[in-house]
Amino acid sequence: MERIIAGGLIAFLITFIVIPAIITVAKVKKLYDEPDDKRKLHKEPIPSLGGLGMFIGFIFSILLTVSFSSEAPEFQYYFAAFLIIFFLGMKDDIIIISPIKKVVGEVVAAGILIYKAKLVITNMHGLFGIYHIDTVFSYLLTLFALVVIINAFNLIDGVDGLAGSLGLISSLVFGVFFLINKNIPYAVLAFTFAGSLAAFLIYNFHPAKIFMGDTGSLTIGLLNSILVIKFIETGGNYASYPVVSSPAIGFGILLVPLMDTLRVFSIRILSGRSPFRPDRNHIHHLLLNYGFNHKRVTLTCTIATILITALTFFFQKVGIGILIAGQSVLFFSLVYFLKLKTSKYKLRIIKGEAKATQQEEKVRLLPLYDKAAVVEED
Repeated sequence: MERIIAGGLIAFLITFIVIPAIITVAKVKKLYDEPDDKRKLHKEPIPSLGGLGMFIGFIFSILLTVSFSSEAPEFQYYFAAFLIIFFLGMKDDIIIISPIKKVVGEVVAAGILIYKAKLVITNMHGLFGIYHIDTVFSYLLTLFALVVIINAFNLIDGVDGLAGSLGLISSLVFGVFFLINKNIPYAVLAFTFAGSLAAFLIYNFHPAKIFMGDTGSLTIGLLNSILVIKFIETGGNYASYPVVSSPAIGFGILLVPLMDTLRVFSIRILSGRSPFRPDRNHIHHLLLNYGFNHKRVTLTCTIATILITALTFFFQKVGIGILIAGQSVLFFSLVYFLKLKTSKYKLRIIKGEAKATQQEEKVRLLPLYDKAAVVEED
């Protein structure tokens, strides 16, 4: 218990102290996330290297509190994967890299976790009537899970405090679970990262003084992918508090970023677009369109995550398939409600005099200062 407290506290203090220095350097070197008129929601240039401070606090604390050789030899490979993700995120935050190069880096990190750390999903625990799975499918499933979860937190990072808050909740839930079941190395891993995130969020809540950037969001994704796979694999084996539906519970803890990413990727692919082409169709965009501000969006998603996690733990005995189906229904019901409540009109600015169209009954002319605007129904 002492190491868990020490790990979280050290990570918090280092991150809290380092981030103001990073903000100062970023302003001097003009390392900003510049606003635009398309997707970005901030109005002023804001430093985007918060992930650097998180990474420094997290790694420094882990090195001080966990013995890689005796307690958790696989952690040395986790450290290697974190370094790959860190440099990948840093490069993207500074000079921007293509989505394909980013995915290649994520696959390399995932490969280290699978082949060296032996972090592999080997059991479906009865989902679709499947239990133990063969090696090839196990590796492919784990690779898919790692890459999707890493990107899920990267893509949900669109509103001040959102990705950090969701990452904090999931890290604490996994940390408490491993602590109760006396898996101290993984409890330290989770609580140490939670300490870094808590310190970062002080500077990231709206109005944000700094963003975590890809360095931070990719690191959150990697850490949570490690924790959830370990949870799925070992959750039913503990004596103190075993769980009977670990895949469904893990899915529920990461439901908001995971389902949002799968939904958005599916929409883009079905529309004939690249799954990595950005748009404004994420859950936080829908909540903003509904009228919420940054704080309310973050609070809503955080509360939803806590409630779904609690309900999933409480109803874990009803079965994995039923739980995942229920979680999906809840998520898509929220999306449908938000879609239903947003405007059904598209705004198009026309310079000069607006001319009539063939379908005049579907057009409204609205005055916009000394011009006219045509609003077309979907």
